[in-house]
Amino acid sequence: MVIPSNLWEYILTSMLIILAPGPSVLFIIARAIAWGRMTAVFTVIGNASGVFLLSVLIAVGLGPLLQRSDVAYGAIQWGGGAYLVYLGIDALRQRHVHAQEMAKGKGAHPSPMRSARDGFLVGILNPKTLVFFAAVLPQFIDRERGSVTSQLLLLGALFCTMAALSDGTWGLVAGTARIWLSGEASRLVALRTAGGVVMMILGALVIISAIRYAFS
Repeated sequence: MVIPSNLWEYILTSMLIILAPGPSVLFIIARAIAWGRMTAVFTVIGNASGVFLLSVLIAVGLGPLLQRSDVAYGAIQWGGGAYLVYLGIDALRQRHVHAQEMAKGKGAHPSPMRSARDGFLVGILNPKTLVFFAAVLPQFIDRERGSVTSQLLLLGALFCTMAALSDGTWGLVAGTARIWLSGEASRLVALRTAGGVVMMILGALVIISAIRYAFS
């Protein structure tokens, strides 16, 4: 297994992305508030499966291309950084809407299978994760160490593991404190605001990295 040289930097960056409340985290919190911890756990399992499949598809599809193309590598950095900034701005614009939806917590209790299925769809279609795998993750590969695809698969698996642990914690905490969270939408607004700001900062850092790479 090829291990990139800057693995710890990748782990730190991944945790910053994961801890920023995005679509998956908000969805899991919403499920936990509405239906409790068990629903949240199955949602996390499904979400992690979707995220892992997405990481494999990105690794297999982008690995060979990034191995041989500096242009593609730079373009992905620029595009991904810009989109992360956009997601952060959108999160700030929509923070009140998401909070109100989560605070309501109404509807029929979903089965474990449906919870896992819904989590899977949210995970594989999560734009924040897609951008991370396509744009941020390739920054941490070391093309001099060997197969880019193998490195992307390793980094993707690490991300999925950390995301599952973090999302599971969010779900369990939200399920336990569901009355406190759902009773005050402003607390959910604060979570969404923090997530938006973090995504904007990380997007700006990706763009700065792309500029340095272009002129190096």
